Amino acid sequence: MRVYDSPVLKVNASTENEKMVLDAEGPLSQLAKPFLKRINKIFEEEKPISVNENEIIFSTWIPPIPGPVFSRVISAEIASIRKKRVPDQLSIGITARCPNRCIHCGAADIKPERELTLDEISRAVDQGLDLGSYLISFDGGETMLRNDLVEMVARVDKSRAIATCFTSGFRLSEERARELKAAGLYASRISLDSPFEAEHDRIRGREGAYRDAIAGIKNAETAGILTDMFVVVSPHNIDYLEEFYNLAADLEMHELSIYEIVAVGRWLDHEDEVITEKDVSRLERFHKSMNSRPEGPRVTALPYFMGPSLFGCFAGKRWIHIASDGEVMPCAYTPLSFGNICEDSLETIWKRMGKHDAYRKDAAYCMMRNPDFRKEYIHTIPQGARIPYRLK
Repeated sequence: MRVYDSPVLKVNASTENEKMVLDAEGPLSQLAKPFLKRINKIFEEEKPISVNENEIIFSTWIPPIPGPVFSRVISAEIASIRKKRVPDQLSIGITARCPNRCIHCGAADIKPERELTLDEISRAVDQGLDLGSYLISFDGGETMLRNDLVEMVARVDKSRAIATCFTSGFRLSEERARELKAAGLYASRISLDSPFEAEHDRIRGREGAYRDAIAGIKNAETAGILTDMFVVVSPHNIDYLEEFYNLAADLEMHELSIYEIVAVGRWLDHEDEVITEKDVSRLERFHKSMNSRPEGPRVTALPYFMGPSLFGCFAGKRWIHIASDGEVMPCAYTPLSFGNICEDSLETIWKRMGKHDAYRKDAAYCMMRNPDFRKEYIHTIPQGARIPYRLK
């Protein structure tokens, strides 16, 4: 089947033993071969979420294959090969309000003067789609505190992007889950900091947070929404990877996504309590081991996925984040703003970001884990300055 079609490149997909295989033809086929080889290797070695005669759902981070949105994935990859920056992923904070007080929160203590309106959020999303985004992530604070979240999801053009949502599970009721599914929500990312109730509640700073997460997972699954357990891994919980996985399996979740703790927000002064290269290697082994099993949820270890052996750091190159007041950042964990969506177009800000010294070149791993980057840009943020800090 044809999954991408242009005058200079055509990409076809076939299945072999329930594994997707991509091949290319056309003038740019040789240019595309390294990318396709890398993707085919992932398809061969890792299990998808589901396979049927009509489509493959490989991950909550990837649109269904085939389909018009997956064609945009191929287009973004070709653009990357040709050294053109495309914000594959657009995440947008829709509120800074939250019932929790997580000890590692990257958006901690941000008190924006205003909150983007529904129309402003929808315009920003549309501008991201025009730039090539195919993954729209609604983020917080706690997203369920926005009463117009269902309308935000409904307004995303599903022929151009999948819509996903981060939540702690707070107020993700059966009714809200059904409404989100009807609006076209592709996946819900429910965050857990510990597989143990008391510890999760301690980290979240609120009794009942664990019960909310479990209830939210069950309600999303009942509604037919893909569920992803989103774990921020640190030196304090990395020894519980198996326990996280077993909990996700017991809950019949579709995926377990692992991100890395970043020394920002309430964790700003804990630069010595982040994961190491040795930890990233451990996550890679876990990622590959779990995905070689025929049963159980898929695992996506993002520090490995966005590391030197695969795609490198996405911030400012393949990822753009908009804070709840409109400030535009390279990612949700980099407290540097390049403009405000209420003042400039997203295209203007994206181009401005690409011209900055910090984002002109590719980075092999998370830039916020790079001491040189932190010394030059993060440690120099003036005390008392507004966060995210607007770069001159």
